[in-house]
Amino acid sequence: MKLNVGVPKSMKVAAMVQPWEDPLLGDDVGNLMGQADSLGFNKCMLGEHFIIPQEHVALSGDWYFHTVVALGFIGGRTKNLRLSSSVSILPLQNPIVQAKAWSTLDWLSGGRAEALFGVGWLKEEFDILGVPFNKRGRMADEYLAAMIELWTKEDPEFEGEYVNFKNVGFGPKPLQKGGVPIWLGGDAEAVMKRVAKFGNGWSPFRTPPETFPDCIDFIKSQPEYDGRHLDFFFALEMLNVGAHHEILDDPRAPGTQDRQKILDQIGWLKELGITETIVPLPPGVADSEAYLDRLRWVAAEIMPAVRD
Repeated sequence: MKLNVGVPKSMKVAAMVQPWEDPLLGDDVGNLMGQADSLGFNKCMLGEHFIIPQEHVALSGDWYFHTVVALGFIGGRTKNLRLSSSVSILPLQNPIVQAKAWSTLDWLSGGRAEALFGVGWLKEEFDILGVPFNKRGRMADEYLAAMIELWTKEDPEFEGEYVNFKNVGFGPKPLQKGGVPIWLGGDAEAVMKRVAKFGNGWSPFRTPPETFPDCIDFIKSQPEYDGRHLDFFFALEMLNVGAHHEILDDPRAPGTQDRQKILDQIGWLKELGITETIVPLPPGVADSEAYLDRLRWVAAEIMPAVRD
């Protein structure tokens, strides 16, 4: 099992944020991720929204980084930590611009970028940005195909309803062979079919964990799945977050200092097919030093016991 880490102060979702994050500045975030890197964590992850309608701020917060910009900053403060969104809302930006951003990040970071895309849920955000919410699934499929074309072909060309290009050059290509790894986040059947067609990984959100094996079988049963390796990410803290960021108070979500309980939880996720997770923070972390102490404890007590 690979252990990932969320980026502190990258969002203010009420069900997940803790007060210790509030005074952090950019340099503090860079230092913390540098420590996570040195401790051997697999990847850092952060979410993205561009603008939040006022009626959603209480639960969703209004503080989100632009993922690729933030990951570029973190990439400059780390050497091995992989750099992942969680999630980037795919239909909200032009796919050529997104392909350029992700390939630039991958090239400059030495091949560490991973793009975790979702189709989005906040209709008002789409309306403000002038993107048709009811077409977001079809747009996502086309955007993914176009981005892969740009990343992998020397003479890329694409003709679709939303994206068209030919007789163009595109560089730098991603350093990783086959392009930046694509993850898809979400729970709908369409998302799982998208994983089968385009993905290197799936990150469920509100899917009951007990159903993960059936979902993984469904993904691999799709005619467009070609047998490529797939990874699967789930963090128990997501059990505390509703579809619209409601606080659910699921007793399985909070972190603990009980080593055996954490190992049992990770073992359970592994049995369900999960290959990557985050060990949740316990409630009441006091400050950034206490956060670092937690990372050190996880690296010393948990990471060696669950490493594949």
